[in-house]
Amino acid sequence: QVELVESGGGLVQAGGSLRLSCAASGSSFSIDAMAWYRQAPGKQRELVAGITSGGSTNYADSVKGRFTISRDNAKNTVYLQMNSLKPEDTAVYYCNADIRGGRFHLLMNYWGQGTQVTVSS
Repeated sequence: QVELVESGGGLVQAGGSLRLSCAASGSSFSIDAMAWYRQAPGKQRELVAGITSGGSTNYADSVKGRFTISRDNAKNTVYLQMNSLKPEDTAVYYCNADIRGGRFHLLMNYWGQGTQVTVSS
């Protein structure tokens, strides 16, 4: 079993910044791609940013130029630096990872429990 734990969410004023962290823990495993998703009430969960094992990144159009995804493989951690936050960024943010584990390195997808980000106007 692998657990993803997010941290860094909270309340911030419009124009402010937050940095989210997601750390993977558990038995022997290796991480392929990692990503951040978000879901606002009554809306579909959407991809915010993703990063491959090689460091390639992609972003939703709504956050390009404002958010930066990065990873520290030694710490099994992915980060999301969020700058110039807007009220429409308010959502629950979820960490997601493709992880290989076990004897045969079976690929599985994991979700964190989510962390609330609220941006006030």
